[in-house]
Amino acid sequence: MRKLAIGISIILFIGLTTASCNLFRRKPNFDKELLIGKWQQGSLYERYHANGTGSTWDTADDVNEDEAQPFTWNLVEDELTQIHIMEMGGKIPKVYTITALTSSKLNYRDDYGKSYSFTKIE
Repeated sequence: MRKLAIGISIILFIGLTTASCNLFRRKPNFDKELLIGKWQQGSLYERYHANGTGSTWDTADDVNEDEAQPFTWNLVEDELTQIHIMEMGGKIPKVYTITALTSSKLNYRDDYGKSYSFTKIE
């Protein structure tokens, strides 16, 4: 009986220790100011303005910046939210997890595991 109690205690201790490490893990806190500017990944472009607006376009689809899809954006810790504004008034939210953000590099991934890697060009 005593061995069983000790075994259960050890298992509980390991479980609680592992769970508490995950509970108190801090998310990265990326600087919004680094996001401002024009970014490129191949033929895909994104532009972020300091006022929380932005746009995206793909030159492979014969779309230039003047015809870009507008969005609003917000960055909290490592979560980048883009709300794409459709021509007919609809709004489509897209949420990404930023994995790297420097003055020249932006990497993020979506909830489906697709990763994006942009280079700042302006």
